[in-house]
Amino acid sequence: MSNIVDSETSLSLRIARERTDRGWSLAQLAERSGVSRSMLSKIERQESSPTATVLLRIAAAFGVTLAELLTEPASAGSRVLRAADQPAWIDPATGYRRRQVYLSAGLPLELVDVELPPGARVAAPAASYALIRQVLWVLEGALVVQEGELPTTLGAGDRLEFGPPSDVVFRNESGRPCRYLVAVLRW
Repeated sequence: MSNIVDSETSLSLRIARERTDRGWSLAQLAERSGVSRSMLSKIERQESSPTATVLLRIAAAFGVTLAELLTEPASAGSRVLRAADQPAWIDPATGYRRRQVYLSAGLPLELVDVELPPGARVAAPAASYALIRQVLWVLEGALVVQEGELPTTLGAGDRLEFGPPSDVVFRNESGRPCRYLVAVLRW
């Protein structure tokens, strides 16, 4: 997995670089992301592993998608990316696994293969949807997606086009993993 921010060191350095490139202090990033200054400091010092929810808040503050924060775009002319080389990241708190199937600097499309373990819950703030549109397609298992106050239960083969930006919670209330594909269009 050659192009993912695949270690805590790389991820902490990436977040610190994004912050300093913008000339922001930890306090400014904390204010923009809703993540405490102390947690951000621990992440940058590699004393804490961020969860998916924390990373989504940080990415939204930077105005990038989670994929753009975690993954370097494929190089131009890179038409084939073997499954074994597709970058993956696992949330240390929930076991949520995301594999970046497609991300390109030249095309505003992302494809993400997600596996949500039984009983897992991942929350995403509305800000993480401000600059994107997305469609989710359940490949295996069942998933409850709650957009604001509206819960939608999906089974294998079902798809959901997301509405206007709102807080979203993904829940696997079943006893087996749920696997789904997310197609993201960046604005």
